[in-house]
Amino acid sequence: MKVRSLKDVDGTDADVQTETWRSKRIVLAKDGVGFSFHETVLYAGTETSMWYANHIELVHCIEGEAEVTNDETGETHLITPGTLYLLDGHEKHTVRPKTDFRVLCVFNPPVTGREVHDENGVYPLITEEPAEA
Repeated sequence: MKVRSLKDVDGTDADVQTETWRSKRIVLAKDGVGFSFHETVLYAGTETSMWYANHIELVHCIEGEAEVTNDETGETHLITPGTLYLLDGHEKHTVRPKTDFRVLCVFNPPVTGREVHDENGVYPLITEEPAEA
């Protein structure tokens, strides 16, 4: 059993910050459980375009409000606490937070924690063997 706090991630390599978001990557590929789990805050008034060409992502809103647009279809959804969206078709999408937007995210395959979006909004597929217990 592993027990972690968000405070355990603060200021580490797994605490990734950009101009538009901060992601605390709590469970990573090295944990060897087949997914990664993150708490991410996207900042109010920003816009982030993403495309997880190599990953499936589930995003569950726990605080705030944002508009999510499927850039391939133009369809837009208002995401509020208790709402989730699943990018199971590797959809290119844009998130526009109306307030600070705190979400819990699950990635498959798991990320290592070192990924950052490239010029197309894609996380590269980086694989890593699980750490020894």
